[in-house]
Amino acid sequence: MSEPILAVRGLHTAIRTPSGPLEILRGVDLEVDRGETLAVVGESGSGKSFTALSIAGLLPAGAEVTSGQVLLEGRDLVALREPERRTVRGAEVGMVYQDPMTSLNPMMRIGRQVTEGLRAHGWSKDAARDRAVTVLGEVGLPSPQALMRLYPHQLSGGMRQRVLIACAIAPRPKVLIADEPTTALDVTIQQQIIQLVARLRDEYGIAVVWITHDLGVVARIADRVAVVYAGRVTELARTRALFATPHHPYTDGLLRSLPTPGDPHQAPLPQIGGSPVALSALPPGCPFAPRCAQRQDRCDTEEPPLIDRAGSRAACWVPREDWRAPSAGVTSRA
Repeated sequence: MSEPILAVRGLHTAIRTPSGPLEILRGVDLEVDRGETLAVVGESGSGKSFTALSIAGLLPAGAEVTSGQVLLEGRDLVALREPERRTVRGAEVGMVYQDPMTSLNPMMRIGRQVTEGLRAHGWSKDAARDRAVTVLGEVGLPSPQALMRLYPHQLSGGMRQRVLIACAIAPRPKVLIADEPTTALDVTIQQQIIQLVARLRDEYGIAVVWITHDLGVVARIADRVAVVYAGRVTELARTRALFATPHHPYTDGLLRSLPTPGDPHQAPLPQIGGSPVALSALPPGCPFAPRCAQRQDRCDTEEPPLIDRAGSRAACWVPREDWRAPSAGVTSRA
């Protein structure tokens, strides 16, 4: 088998606090192949966005990767100095953010915002402009020549999100990281963006890392899924396999909380009991144990690694066939 285009190995990221470093990512392992979409899912605060920022080298002040590797075609991006990392960021690893109104500069015309990254990576002025017009058309925006002269406030939310995608793919990156790119959009525009990214992935052979909390989106776009909890991957599986038979109680709880479309008599939706664990006060064993109905004595003392489970990998000591019902400490929502 060929090596994945992007491989994250044992990634640890921490932020500085008055009481010392606080680990946000605790040994994240991921990989994605060319032309594949990997969805990274989990509750707010699980470490999804920090994973994306660590891969792209865009961590905020006070945060840093403390150990591990981010391998792009075998080259470790963590080991690069910042000037070298700038040559990779944008050109080889593109990033699409959640809110285009805060990501696009309201004082700059669309044309300049698309060409800016290209010029930074050595494209000539004319070549960058021609590429900008082409890529704005490729993402489905009408009259790209005229659009180049407009400002972000003159576009709809869906058009602004397409501009962000155009900015990210204009240099023809090898990896596209999309951090909650459809959250602020209505359902119709959301579906259009999902289809757009899937088409661009297939046409360009881009590897896509899609960060989201929306399992409905995951089911429509992802080839594989990494479920993140407390700064670690707790389950990694093919999308169909994960939805059919989750092997971690946390994943099972997330899936059970999904509504059934078209069921007018659906019972109250279940929810995972308790609250996400604080990273500053992790328990000595499995971080999900305080919320888990499947916990055993070993879960309170040893944190499990990712264990092969029938084609999936799950960080759980208890095989699914030994689970008690109900699963995952799930309780009904009143």
